Amino acid sequence: MKKNRIGVVLIASAMVIINSCNTKTESKVTEVKEEKSEMATSSSVNSLTDSEKAEGWQLMFDGKSSKGWRGFKMEVFPSNWEVVDGTLHMIKNTDQTEEQQSNKADIIYDKQFENFVFKLEWKISEGGNSGIFYLGQELDEFKKIYHTAPEMQVLDNDKHPDAKKGKDGNRKAGSLYDLISAKPQNAKAVGEWNQVEITINNREVKHKQNGVLVLKYKIDSPEWKELVAKSKFPKLNPNWVNLAVKGYVGLQDHGDDVWFRNLKIKEL
Repeated sequence: MKKNRIGVVLIASAMVIINSCNTKTESKVTEVKEEKSEMATSSSVNSLTDSEKAEGWQLMFDGKSSKGWRGFKMEVFPSNWEVVDGTLHMIKNTDQTEEQQSNKADIIYDKQFENFVFKLEWKISEGGNSGIFYLGQELDEFKKIYHTAPEMQVLDNDKHPDAKKGKDGNRKAGSLYDLISAKPQNAKAVGEWNQVEITINNREVKHKQNGVLVLKYKIDSPEWKELVAKSKFPKLNPNWVNLAVKGYVGLQDHGDDVWFRNLKIKEL
């Protein structure tokens, strides 16, 4: 009986050692897979995959130059923006030189789009504010892109006062600024990258933030006209409600540090 018990104990001990080794091996395999995944994600920044190319995506920023971008109502890329560490960076007003202050603007991609899916990532500074515009127009009578274009809000929801203004959170990140709230509100913390996807197809607009549909609306619908009529926009432009069918996408200079990367678009 004693011999049998000793045998059972030895077998059980061996099984524990084998399982432990297997667990360690599986752990190492998992670590390797995770490391490879992170490397793949890093290498895909500011580039298109083969499948994206086949689907018709266009890269709008190569991470190295401002090619394709210029200031709103300008022929050149304004000096208050810079290309740094693979990002388009809007330099905080208080950190700008006199030359940068005298040559500042929102920026637009120098091509107009009608039906499309537009993707990018943004990262905001503490207490920062910025925005993403679409269907913008360069008209003589208006100095700013927001006089003609809707805006997807970019914001530090915790420390920028705009988060508590407006109505029902319609000035928080991901929202159609001052018009429709992003729900759910899923913006990441300051310093983290947020993923955006804006789709316009036959006048239907969708905002996605971090992979989640947070709002949608139909341009020219009765609901749209009523919404705009109650907003501040008719005071800026009496014709604001009649958004252009085709226009520019743009990024806002709101005076705060903000970074953008992975900008790409697919026309529908």
